[in-house]
Amino acid sequence: MDTTWIVLADEGRARILERRDTGVDLEEVEELTDAAAHAHNADLRRDAMGRRSPSDGHGANAGTMMPGSSTASAGEEKLDHEAELFARRLALRLAEARRAHRYDHLRIAAAPRFLGRLRKALGDEVCDVLDDTIDKDLLQLDRRTLTQRFFPDAPRATPPANA
Repeated sequence: MDTTWIVLADEGRARILERRDTGVDLEEVEELTDAAAHAHNADLRRDAMGRRSPSDGHGANAGTMMPGSSTASAGEEKLDHEAELFARRLALRLAEARRAHRYDHLRIAAAPRFLGRLRKALGDEVCDVLDDTIDKDLLQLDRRTLTQRFFPDAPRATPPANA
């Protein structure tokens, strides 16, 4: 049977699972994290809020945009840059694994914005075996739930009588 990899991802974390045989739950292969995204995420979000104009909804100008103010901040740009770098890192890891014949089919479920970034970063060798993408963050789901979601028609193996 061909090996199918399932990738679950957001801007700072990716889980890679695989299915080798029918009737068994997905198995964890590895997890990638973006330490910078996790370490600075809260700081960058606070920084993004701190750089907004006085028309942020809390002052006398609530609901109006002051001239020269912007809706994007340095913190938000940094978050976008970190997410872009993580998408490239994940795409590189998938390409390396594909060249090593670690998987034959690929399915990806990722937070919508990150999925777009990841699609742009994937090379042809990975896109050739990409069977499906889901624009939803499924990182928190357990292996059994994920197996049922990605392979709903797969027969479940019955446990041995002694188990």
